[in-house]
Amino acid sequence: MKLTSLVAVTALATAATAGAQTFELGLTGGYAGGLSGEAFIHSPNLVGPVGVKFGVAYARAADAIRDSSDLGAGTFASYKTSGATESGTHTIVGLDATYGLGELAPGVDTTLYAGARYGMFKSTEDYGSNINATYSTSSLGLGGGAMVSYALSGNLSLVGDLGADYFFKSTINRVNNTAAGKTTDTYATNDPNYAGISDRFVRPGVQFKARVGIKYVF
Repeated sequence: MKLTSLVAVTALATAATAGAQTFELGLTGGYAGGLSGEAFIHSPNLVGPVGVKFGVAYARAADAIRDSSDLGAGTFASYKTSGATESGTHTIVGLDATYGLGELAPGVDTTLYAGARYGMFKSTEDYGSNINATYSTSSLGLGGGAMVSYALSGNLSLVGDLGADYFFKSTINRVNNTAAGKTTDTYATNDPNYAGISDRFVRPGVQFKARVGIKYVF
């Protein structure tokens, strides 16, 4: 999580240079590879219409293990019919430059954003009786989108967020718990087994997002 802390410090330090600057604190929820929520802080108009936004998003993966994946002992779908389950989480940290388009209609303004992403993804296939396999990876990426806000009252606004993120391939870690004990494996992108493991472990390549929520200006 050191990179996450560094990104947060960078965002706050950048905003601090603005002196007496307006900030927007927001909370949104919706869909991004599963039910998802994001908390963000935005400092608009640091230099003209250009600002900076820092956000942390969390999602429960709608699909964590690919049903058609077969690592040599049958597809995961065949194990699901016998009671196997799957679960996964996505945690994404983003640092964006923003560009305010201003008020497009009375009470409505739009902000475009684009920047860097750091994603932490985890998926588990569980067979019961403490037999399971957990896959995890951390990936760098890029993203962008648009936020549209509508003033409700005072400093409170309704905000909608549409966008997409792209994540690069990265090393995958697997922790396998069996009756014989626990084993840990690491698969680099050039590993001959990487393709099979990557196919089984569902996580974003390109991920679209749609969220709605509120923001408070202070």
